[in-house]
Amino acid sequence: MVDAEAVIAEAGGPTDRPTETLDARDLPPPEPLTTSLELLADLDGDTVLVQRNDRAPQHLYPKLADRGYRYETIERADEVLTVIWSP
Repeated sequence: MVDAEAVIAEAGGPTDRPTETLDARDLPPPEPLTTSLELLADLDGDTVLVQRNDRAPQHLYPKLADRGYRYETIERADEVLTVIWSP
């Protein structure tokens, strides 16, 4: 289990907001991208999403930027964590 608050703090994201975690490590492409975008659309604007993946979500970054989200990715030995939030 990932410590979402610690990951958000490490990424420089807001630690005083609700969080949601999406484990996309076992999802085949393009499901991590589509699932992340669908979840973000359903979440309250204050909620910070932590996406767990097995690789950096390169195709997700421009879509997040287009929608006005901020994000930061932290690469670890066994997973990649991308923190996504609204400014």
